[in-house]
Amino acid sequence: MAHLTISEVARTFGLRPSAIRYYEQVGILPEALRTSGQRRYDGSVLRRLAVIQRAQHTGFTLDEIKELFFGFEPGTLPSKRWQEMSQRKLAELEALVDQIKTMQRLLERIQNCRCDALDECGKRLLLQGRTEVSVKDLRAKAAILNRSAKQKPRRRE
Repeated sequence: MAHLTISEVARTFGLRPSAIRYYEQVGILPEALRTSGQRRYDGSVLRRLAVIQRAQHTGFTLDEIKELFFGFEPGTLPSKRWQEMSQRKLAELEALVDQIKTMQRLLERIQNCRCDALDECGKRLLLQGRTEVSVKDLRAKAAILNRSAKQKPRRRE
């Protein structure tokens, strides 16, 4: 394939050229060849960007995408990479679903508020105690889950 300019590559994926430069900077795209100071890309960058875009659409962060490419032992099949990363992301999503359900219950209950002042709300909430799991607690549990899943040792490619 002919060498593509940064604008052509960006346009293909609906991105700005600055996004392509940023992906290079953070290491998920290889540095482009230069011709007269201008970046030139071959077809491999389009395939790499297709994977990056799919990973982003499924909720992976740029750090996770970098791990997808470089965080496994050399020769690890793509299916194994996707499987492991997807399992972690699904656990993360499950924790978020639980968090959303808790938030919905709290919002539904707060709609029945009959207090005359917010101070009265505070007083009732203090009397009620901590019988429910707070959103903050759920976020902390999700973070712990995510950290423990990431602590598996990996070698870089």
